[in-house]
Amino acid sequence: MDDNYVDAVIEDCRDKMDKAVGHVRGEMSSIRTGRAAPVLVEKLRVDYYGSEVPLQQLAGIQVPEARIMVISPYDKGSLRAIEKAIQNSDLGVNPGNDGSVIRLNFPPLTEERRKEMVKVAHHKAEEGRVAIRVCRRSARKDLEALEKDGDISSDELERAEKELDKVTQEYVAEVDRILGHKEDELLAV
Repeated sequence: MDDNYVDAVIEDCRDKMDKAVGHVRGEMSSIRTGRAAPVLVEKLRVDYYGSEVPLQQLAGIQVPEARIMVISPYDKGSLRAIEKAIQNSDLGVNPGNDGSVIRLNFPPLTEERRKEMVKVAHHKAEEGRVAIRVCRRSARKDLEALEKDGDISSDELERAEKELDKVTQEYVAEVDRILGHKEDELLAV
């Protein structure tokens, strides 16, 4: 019965750490690498008739070539609003439209811009590591409360904390792996 408490706390912690890693993965995919990718713009908020709507709900997004993205609005009336949202974003590209579609031309990243993007990636990875450590701290408090209430022994607490540290290291290593992959992607010329 004691193990059920410990397992429940560790499983809950794993779920939260999974979400933190998923968030880091999503954040990394939105960092521009010099190649056009729909993920760069699909979550962009567009002011569409007074409400903020993600771009992916307003338009089709295609990447016909490595550095060119074509955005085809479902409603031609939203063309200007989409264009404005892209200009106001931190993408660093100028949209061009021909009255029916918007074309984004992604220039190759300069060395300086690549280094800036690597810094951004490091920052996002550190946020992920912090979120994972917060999950661990919360789980450790739960485990200590179980021991205080007499639900688990101090030996079981020690074993559970070692398991918790092992799980934490796994997730931090996953964040580091994601960061390494993104860094390689950014620095590849």
